[in-house]
Amino acid sequence: MYKKLDKNDIEFLKSVCNEEDIIVGDEISEDFAHDELAGELKYPEAMVYVRNSDQVSKIMKYAYENNIPVTPRGQGTGLSGASVALYGGIMVNMCKMDKILELDEENLTLTVEPGVLLMTISQYVEEHDLFYPPDPGEKSAAIGGNINTNAGGMRAVKYGVTRDYVRGLEIVLPNGEILNVGGKVVKNSSGYDIKDLIVGSEGTLGIVTKAILKLLPLPKKAISLLIPFPNLESAIDTVPKIIKSKSIPTAIEFMEREAIVGAEEFLGKKFPDNSSNAYLLLKFDGNSTEEIEREYENVAKLCLDCGAYDVLISDTDERNESIWSARGAFLEAFKANSVIDECDVVVPRDKVAEFIRYTHDIQKEVGLRIKSFGHAGDGNLHVYPHKDDLPEELWRKRLEKAFDLMFAKARELNGEVSGEHGIGYAKSPYFCQSKNENYVNILKGIKIAFDPKNILNPGKIY
Repeated sequence: MYKKLDKNDIEFLKSVCNEEDIIVGDEISEDFAHDELAGELKYPEAMVYVRNSDQVSKIMKYAYENNIPVTPRGQGTGLSGASVALYGGIMVNMCKMDKILELDEENLTLTVEPGVLLMTISQYVEEHDLFYPPDPGEKSAAIGGNINTNAGGMRAVKYGVTRDYVRGLEIVLPNGEILNVGGKVVKNSSGYDIKDLIVGSEGTLGIVTKAILKLLPLPKKAISLLIPFPNLESAIDTVPKIIKSKSIPTAIEFMEREAIVGAEEFLGKKFPDNSSNAYLLLKFDGNSTEEIEREYENVAKLCLDCGAYDVLISDTDERNESIWSARGAFLEAFKANSVIDECDVVVPRDKVAEFIRYTHDIQKEVGLRIKSFGHAGDGNLHVYPHKDDLPEELWRKRLEKAFDLMFAKARELNGEVSGEHGIGYAKSPYFCQSKNENYVNILKGIKIAFDPKNILNPGKIY
């Protein structure tokens, strides 16, 4: 089993890092015993704010030699428990490694440390007329966490996910060695791609200490369409037809009226319209108004033909901000109203409507209020069972039943148990149910190759 920290271990940490960057035992805040949604509290024995890759390397080498578990952590905005120290040990907090190291405008890359916030990256590159497309809803997340979970977000329909924009990584391996994978090259067919393996590995194979990100020229224009429908089913049923039309929006989001009203109350400002039961929210971007208009006019007509009440065009920065800030506040609004948990599944786009109908149907069966929103354009659904006034034991029992049913339905529809929030420990049982034994054994073999002592973020993924 793992070694428990003693005075000698703490003294070692003090020899590597500034003493003010080390927090031990009861001084560690409860905030670091969980992430955003996972309910189980697990404390590290020591938390260390690291400031450079050399410190990370020395800590990992020491931990490896002494069989001490290490858990990497960023902003803690995850939703599956991937950054929770299940076995105590050392938590390596990356938040102070937050420097933008280089903007290379010739190669269209940005080199950053893992603690740089997503919003900081977006603001910085846009000042240089450049664009980092991955757009998860949580803008205060750090880029290291985005890389570790292969985060997607609202623009994945057109632009793809985080893995598509990671060119190179510096990682510290479990034995403390520093490894550079990938780089600034556009193409690479040189054997196994370790970089792509690290992206989405949730800090179980190595600790990311530097990332080279691919950038694009910044689109000059953006227009959003808010499209009210009589019900959610008719809204979602329209999405495959939008995709088939070949006029691909940057984002296709779905939402219900209840989510909008909750966001209005949470933010203290009005949404452009909240009179309908359901909405699609579309975004188009490009380099000219004419180019965008050609795209959205076809889609607008298609939506009206499919039963939409109207098409509300948002063509100013102010209107766009009001719509998208409300969309970004849905999760926080749900959390302000009730204790919740999340089912983050992804299904084929043409199965989104069927899955959402299923969540509506099972509410009475499981005895829970279930609300959802998500990325209809890429099939990634965020479904939230609400605790409301239920006693804790009954809540846990009903939640387990709801998850069992929803993940089983996702498997039936050829979906996956996580679209962008990772597996962590919270979804591990459902992940293993969705994969055959050979698949899981391959994953275990990869883990052993990187981390034969299983000290780096143990207890996650499988």
